[in-house]
Amino acid sequence: MSCIVIYCRPGFENDAAAEITHHAAEHNVGGYVKTKPNTGFVIFQCFSADDSALLIKKVRFAQLVFARQWFCGVAVENMPIEDRVSAIAQAFAQMPKGSELRAETPDTNEGKELLKFCKKISVPLRNKLIKQHSLVKDGPKKLPTLHVLFLDNANAYVGYSFNDNNSDFFMGIPRLKFPNAAPSRSTLKLDEAFIVFVPDDEKEKRICAGMRGVDLGACPGGWTYQLVRRGMFVQAIDNGPMAESLMETGQVKHYTVDGFKFRPDKRNIDWLVCDMIEKPDKVTQLMIDWAVNDFVKEIIFNLKLPMKKRFDTVYECIQLIHSELKKYNVDFQLQAKHLYHDREEVTVHLRILKVPQKLYS
Repeated sequence: MSCIVIYCRPGFENDAAAEITHHAAEHNVGGYVKTKPNTGFVIFQCFSADDSALLIKKVRFAQLVFARQWFCGVAVENMPIEDRVSAIAQAFAQMPKGSELRAETPDTNEGKELLKFCKKISVPLRNKLIKQHSLVKDGPKKLPTLHVLFLDNANAYVGYSFNDNNSDFFMGIPRLKFPNAAPSRSTLKLDEAFIVFVPDDEKEKRICAGMRGVDLGACPGGWTYQLVRRGMFVQAIDNGPMAESLMETGQVKHYTVDGFKFRPDKRNIDWLVCDMIEKPDKVTQLMIDWAVNDFVKEIIFNLKLPMKKRFDTVYECIQLIHSELKKYNVDFQLQAKHLYHDREEVTVHLRILKVPQKLYS
């Protein structure tokens, strides 16, 4: 394999490119980036043919902020229109066997026009790959996922990703439906965050009815709605009005207080969520304060990004959290992701596992 293919939101190619270059350098992998604005994908061309597979093993996909999906592979160009299946199958013949095939496109208007074609070619391609033993029908999950990223009818990138280190979703996008009862479309951001950051086998324990939540900058209640629908009791913090439908549930108490000044009376909050429009470093400092004072078990918050240096901004905030919490010997887990329903922002999840009591006693 000679390259790594990364899916991202159109317009964020430079950020995804900076990120993979950063991780490649950390693992002493040489290469260069190939990308074009608003294409929705990035290519990292490795100097050594084996380095792409090495890199997608060593770098944890969960560490990547701007990548929706990735795989290592090769370009298959100028495929004959009369037999694209054979051209793709020939490329897969040089790769490990897989348990699943995904024929995908970049998340662009041009890419979406190819989705019907992807669906149509998937059946004969799957049959061909099974016949040549590149795809194991109903194979074990431990086998890789095979990817074909179609750029147009004649050109694609073909490769594979490891199932313990990729996105579970087609094109790296969780498909969510906007709930009519929600007060704003921002509700989808928190819904997606719970899907991405909390494993399915842990949701019943970590996100359940009866828990206590705080929503900073809650108005009109898009994020509060997601806590309420999961049975939580919520303190909604905002000087603006909350949706009446949420207040009528009896699960929400509205405090007209500045989100940066509010602190809970007791250290019994299960979830803090925050989608306030403020400078990223200021929001990060606020989240650190909640963490070191042991006010909350888990936090999901958004960093509103500047138009320039988005990668630098996110990584500076992540490093600030790491350095501050380690300084106070706080045990934690951290993940950040540019979610599908995010725009010019990145969503961060911080799970506080243990705080030395002397910090707040």
